[in-house]
Amino acid sequence: MPMERFIVEGGRRLEGTIRAGGNKNAALPILAACLLTDEPVTLYNLPDIQDVRVMLEIIEKVGVCVERREKNVVCLQAKGEVSPTPDAQLSKRIRASILLAGPLLTRCGSANITKPGGDIIGRRRVDTHLLALETLGAQIEVSAYEYRMSARALKGKKMFLDEASVTATENAIMAAALAEGDTLIYNAAAEPHVQDLCRFLNSLGARIEGIATNSLFIRGVESLRGGEFTIPSDHIEVGSYIGLAAVTRSELLIEDAVPEHLYAIRLMLEKLGVEVRIEGKNVRVPKDQELRVRYDIGAAVPKIDDGPWPLFPADLLSIMVVVGTQAEGTVMIFEKMFESRLFFTDKLISMGARIVLCDPHRAIIVGGNRLTAAEISSPDIRAGMALLLAALCAKGESVIHNIHQIDRGYERIEERLNRLGARIGRERDE
Repeated sequence: MPMERFIVEGGRRLEGTIRAGGNKNAALPILAACLLTDEPVTLYNLPDIQDVRVMLEIIEKVGVCVERREKNVVCLQAKGEVSPTPDAQLSKRIRASILLAGPLLTRCGSANITKPGGDIIGRRRVDTHLLALETLGAQIEVSAYEYRMSARALKGKKMFLDEASVTATENAIMAAALAEGDTLIYNAAAEPHVQDLCRFLNSLGARIEGIATNSLFIRGVESLRGGEFTIPSDHIEVGSYIGLAAVTRSELLIEDAVPEHLYAIRLMLEKLGVEVRIEGKNVRVPKDQELRVRYDIGAAVPKIDDGPWPLFPADLLSIMVVVGTQAEGTVMIFEKMFESRLFFTDKLISMGARIVLCDPHRAIIVGGNRLTAAEISSPDIRAGMALLLAALCAKGESVIHNIHQIDRGYERIEERLNRLGARIGRERDE
C-alpha cells in the first residue's frame, strides 16, 4: 500500500451540505453476519473505506461471493463451502476480523481466528468474546498468534458479559441467532451499531428482543433467509463534522444525521459552547459561534468523559480535544476506556495547544488560542480525523502523514471537504 499524506491549508471558512457515510461499526459486523445465511444479501449505503474493503476481501477469501453492484451497494452470498480460517495477513489489518468467530463457529463448527489488528489505543481485550462463545458451547485454544475454536453444536444459555463490549456483544448475538434454544445476554452493549446488527438479523428471520437495551433475548432459529438492508448514517462521523464546523467557525448542514443518536454528543458539545440545531432528520451548525467553556455550578471545571451507550461515545473524544483547544476556558477530558487514545495530544501541543496530559486517561485543556500549522502524523482513525480538524482551523499549511488511518474510517474525506471550501491535497508520501 503506497503511503500518502495530506497537505492542508488552514484558516478557511467552510460552507454547504454534507452527508455522513454509513456507520463503519455497523457495516463490519453485518458483513460478518452474512455468513449465517446461504441466500443473497444486498447491503446499501455500505461505506467505501479501507476497513470495509479489507473485511470484504477476508469474507470473499473464506468463500463468500461478493458482487459490487454500484457505488456503496454490495450483494453477498455465502452459498457454497466456507473456510473456517480467514486469511491471517488480512485479519491482522483490522480489529473487526474477530467478528468472524461467531458466524464461522455457527457455519463451520470451527473457527481459526488470527489475533486481530486495528488501532493502537491501548489494551483491547478479547476475554469477553471468548467467555461468551464458551458459554454457548465452544471449546477454545489460545496460542501466541490465534484463537482456535470448535463446537459440535451451539446451545443457548444465560450469560452476563464481564464488560459491555460492543464487538463481544455482536459475536454473542451472531452465535446465538442460530443456536439451539434461547439465549439471554445481560450487560450487553447497546450502541447504535449493535442495534443495527440486531435489526439486520431480524430482517433475515432472527428473533432478537430487547434491542437498544442492555438485556437481549435471542430465540434461536433453524435458518436465516436473504434480504436487503441499508446501513444507517454514522453518528461518529456526524459528530466529527459538527466539531469541524465549530472549530472553523463555519455553517454546515449535515444531512440524514439521525438526531436521536446525538443526545449525549450535543450535551457535551454544549459544555464547550457549541450550538447544534435539529432540522428534521438533519442538523445545522451555525457559523461564527463563540466557543466558550460553560463551567459547572460554583465555577468548577467541567468534565467531558465517555461511557457505554447512551453516554458519550469514546470514538469522539479525540474530536472533543480539538474543539476544547478552541473554546475559551478550561476543561478536563476523561477517557475511561483506552489508555493510549490521548497520547496524540503531543501533536496538538506542537501546534500550540495548551494541554496537560495528567495521566493516560485525563487531559486538562486551556483553550482559546489559535493553533499553528505543523508536520504531524496520524496514529489512529479518530486521532487522524481530529488532527485534520486541527489543521483546518490552524494558521498556515500543515502536513499530515500516515493518512491511511483516516481512510480506514472516512470515505474520500478530502474530496468531500474540498467541496465545502477546504483546501486539502493528497500526495504520495516519500
